[in-house]
Amino acid sequence: MQFSSYRTEGFYDEMFETDGRVRPHVQLVLDIIQSLDPGQLLRYKHAAERLLLQLGITFNVYGDTAGTERIFPFDLIPRIITAPEWDRIERGLKQRIHALNAFIDDVYHDQKILKDGAIPAEIVTSAVSYRQQCHGLNPPFGVWCHVTGTDLVRDGDGEYYVLEDNLRVPSGVSYVLENREVLKRIFPGVFEGLSVRPVNEYAGKLLAMLESLAPRPTSNPRVVVLTPGIYNSAYFEHSFLAQQMGVQLVEGRDLVVVKDDVFMRTTKGLEPVDVIYRRVDDDFLDPEAFRADSLLGVPGLMDAYRKGRVALANAPGNGVADDKVIYAYVPDMIRYYEGEEPILPNVPTYLCWRDSDRQYVLENLDKLVVKAANESGGYGMLVGPHATAVERADFATRITAAPRNYIAQPTLALSRVPTIIDEHFEGRHVDLRPYVLCGKDIYVLPGGLTRVAMRKGSLVVNSSQGGGSKDTWVLSPGAELQSGGQQQ
Repeated sequence: MQFSSYRTEGFYDEMFETDGRVRPHVQLVLDIIQSLDPGQLLRYKHAAERLLLQLGITFNVYGDTAGTERIFPFDLIPRIITAPEWDRIERGLKQRIHALNAFIDDVYHDQKILKDGAIPAEIVTSAVSYRQQCHGLNPPFGVWCHVTGTDLVRDGDGEYYVLEDNLRVPSGVSYVLENREVLKRIFPGVFEGLSVRPVNEYAGKLLAMLESLAPRPTSNPRVVVLTPGIYNSAYFEHSFLAQQMGVQLVEGRDLVVVKDDVFMRTTKGLEPVDVIYRRVDDDFLDPEAFRADSLLGVPGLMDAYRKGRVALANAPGNGVADDKVIYAYVPDMIRYYEGEEPILPNVPTYLCWRDSDRQYVLENLDKLVVKAANESGGYGMLVGPHATAVERADFATRITAAPRNYIAQPTLALSRVPTIIDEHFEGRHVDLRPYVLCGKDIYVLPGGLTRVAMRKGSLVVNSSQGGGSKDTWVLSPGAELQSGGQQQ
């Protein structure tokens, strides 16, 4: 397989310049790929697919009658980020997460930012994920977003933009770790000559951060991962992370609150729990505090949390900053709390609750991407240029009926990376979801999940919409100039 017929087609390509020249930091990888015997890359691809199946690296698609689990498509051609690029991304993410935590803490306490008019109060209090029950909560270190997955996209100008923040129960990091492992086992030679920053320290960093939240001093705090169960789309990840950290994976029925302390049911009786890494949405966390019909949660858990007897990550209520309308105000939050300009810009966003913005959106639905404020996974979204007249009319009705619930953004020319399609290379659009851990300190996993829109021309990268993924390499400083480097 060769790149001689590959074309960038006017998009920003992560491997090639517009004139077809390879980008310098990718040259070594390109040379290795092109030195393979005919058919070898396809054999690696098929071996990777078999390995993914053996490892059980799957996800569930709700409403899919063909089967509950699918293999997450994985492409062998890595997405490579230089050290200077990553340095800016990392600084920008740390700045952003710090401001978002300050905002959430403010919203559930003094609401200074609302009183000062930096953000309209009605926009915050009308957010679906705003939780009155969380007022006055004081999570350790004032941190509400312990694990964050921030989606970045690269536009035609080569600039990285923040597309959205995923603060509630972000998923996908297991694929980052497994993608690296699969590529190392199937195609180790591709790393030759480059020093790629490791990702295998994530589980240890996650466990250390969770243990730091323990409400009582102890040398060995008990951490558990709370999952909704096997039918959740990210169940593989829940079990994988619990296994990697060496902690118990539990469901709500495995936990009980006794006199404001949380215990885990075991064959030896009740054992105390200090920290819960919860992968259950707020609504289902505690039937006494949120949805009374929830069978997934733990009755009395919020009282135990409020009284400081157990720690929860992520903190309940943090979804108020996950709202796509409030996302538009994050640059203002950074200026308000940090006194700085944002390092990473937002995508320009039209807010349909504003009369002028709404009028523009309704008149330009064929050019814009419209998103519901609280949907995820590629659902509740209209990609105007690819939509039918009927679909655009339907969204116009939705926007008019509930303008607070919709935003719109320009249709970005997402960057592309060469991807193996059948027996040749084609450009496919990608985004990037780096993962950020926040406790006493902020840690950004080098790289993150590069999601790939596997369908030709598609801009939708979500796994539920047919997307796949690639290994994401962050090069060590000077790595693109080195040879004989090491990788982990």
